[in-house]
Amino acid sequence: MSSVACMGHRCRLVTVAATILAPLWTPLAGQTPEFECGLLVHASEATGVAPLPQGDVFCPLVADPKEPRSFVSWQRARSPLQTEDAENIGLAPFDTDIGAIGLGDSFGLMRWGGRRPGDGVQLSISAGIFAQFDVTTDSYDLINADYLIGVPLTLRRGGFSSRLRLYHQSSHLGDEFLLRDQPERLNLAFESLELIVSQAFGPLRVYGGGEALFNRDPDDLDPMLAHAGAELRVGPKGRRSFVAAADVKSSEQQDWKPAWSGRAGFEFGWGRDREHPPRVLRLLFELYNGPSPYGQFYREQIRYWGFGLHLFP
Repeated sequence: MSSVACMGHRCRLVTVAATILAPLWTPLAGQTPEFECGLLVHASEATGVAPLPQGDVFCPLVADPKEPRSFVSWQRARSPLQTEDAENIGLAPFDTDIGAIGLGDSFGLMRWGGRRPGDGVQLSISAGIFAQFDVTTDSYDLINADYLIGVPLTLRRGGFSSRLRLYHQSSHLGDEFLLRDQPERLNLAFESLELIVSQAFGPLRVYGGGEALFNRDPDDLDPMLAHAGAELRVGPKGRRSFVAAADVKSSEQQDWKPAWSGRAGFEFGWGRDREHPPRVLRLLFELYNGPSPYGQFYREQIRYWGFGLHLFP
């Protein structure tokens, strides 16, 4: 790639993504483990009781912006409207290019398997860090960082699966953003009890549920949230497959205004052999419109489009 073609912040992100992807492409192309939902477990742990199991019986939600995973993405973001509350706390509307980075994973503690391979109940610990950087600045200013840690209890029986999760989230503004814009900082933190139920119909998966927040800071943070979505996979299992997903959240805090998230692209199962649960790599185009998913800016409306590389546990 020439130096002329590589000028600008956007091209730097493309170059970084290509550098990350290049060493992964060869092993991905040579492996064909199945990564159908419900088969993301080690073959020897698919039935019976398994302490510290590999994988999980509940497939992560592809289009949920706060699903624990590791990723890097570029987003073109803007805030078409700014709420009165956001103006009062001095947060400027978005109109910039964002580099979004996340680190997340889930660690299985115990699985009680069912009669059918891949069925059962699992208890795990999951965690994620979600950070957004303003890539139009010289030092790539950190804007916001969200920290999540939770204890999910997941269940699968055939095409039905569910997740009951107790988790904590806290959100913090970046130091450089504070020095640059000097906004009034929020101390956003809460615990939440989440329930998601999911049903697969061949290549189509639909899910729905909600959350109840407690131990909320600030105190005027409303507690209820509804959550639903759908995913469609087209292509042979264990090979490069096309995936399209839509996710919508609606909260009492935002007078039930929906937050729409859409992602579409290709996914790959990357594993050593068929005995081990593969990691799932996805190259996705992203769209978002609604109340901001960035913790410190939850009172604002935001729109963005972009693309990213996502590695799911």
